[in-house]
This record gives sequence, C-alpha cells and structure tokens, in this order.
Amino acid sequence: QVQLVESGGGLVQAGGSLRLSCTASGRTTRQYVMAWFRQAPGKEREFVGCISSSGGSTYYGDSVKGRFTISRDNGKNTVHLQMNTLNPEDTAVYYCAADAVVRYSPNYEYWGQGTQVTVSD
Repeated sequence: QVQLVESGGGLVQAGGSLRLSCTASGRTTRQYVMAWFRQAPGKEREFVGCISSSGGSTYYGDSVKGRFTISRDNGKNTVHLQMNTLNPEDTAVYYCAADAVVRYSPNYEYWGQGTQVTVSD
C-alpha cells in the first residue's frame, strides 16, 4: 500500500506561482510513475502531468505545458509540481497519483486526498 499526501495548495493571484508537494509513505514509490491530476467543479478529472520512476521523462497536458514542471526526489519519496503563470482556469483540486506505468487517464492505483488551488483574477 502507498499513502499519498499533497500539500502546498492555496490562494494566489493570476500570474503568480505555487509549488505543490506530494509525499508518499508505506511502500517506496521510487518504482512508480507519479502523476498530477486536477478537477474543477463540474468537470472531469484532467491529466496535468507525470514523471517516470527515474525522473528522466516527464509528460504534460496541453493546458499546462510550458508553465508547469514536475520533479521528484526519490530519496525523500516526494514529488513536486511547480506551477508558474497561473490563471483562473487553473483553479481546481489537485491530486497526486501513483502507478506502475504512464497513464493519461485517471486510472492510477494510488491517490492522495487532493489540495485546493484557487487563482484569483
């Protein structure tokens, strides 16, 4: 079992930045692909991005490409999502997820509880 806990969410003005973190406990996550999804009210859960187990490859959704960056520290079982140039459309609950393979759909095996990000204009 893997437990994931997100942190770092909050309220930010448009154009600002936030850094989310996801810390894993239980089994080590160094062999897992780690992903970020987000879900706004009334919308489906959207793929934000993911990072390979080694950290050597990253994949991003079109809406965040060039603005968001995913990194991981396997020694600390932590994954980060650096979000820059935020806009109100980025407002959502952000979820961390883990699985053995890269998936662009929300079918990951393990999920965190989510952290709210609100961007004001």
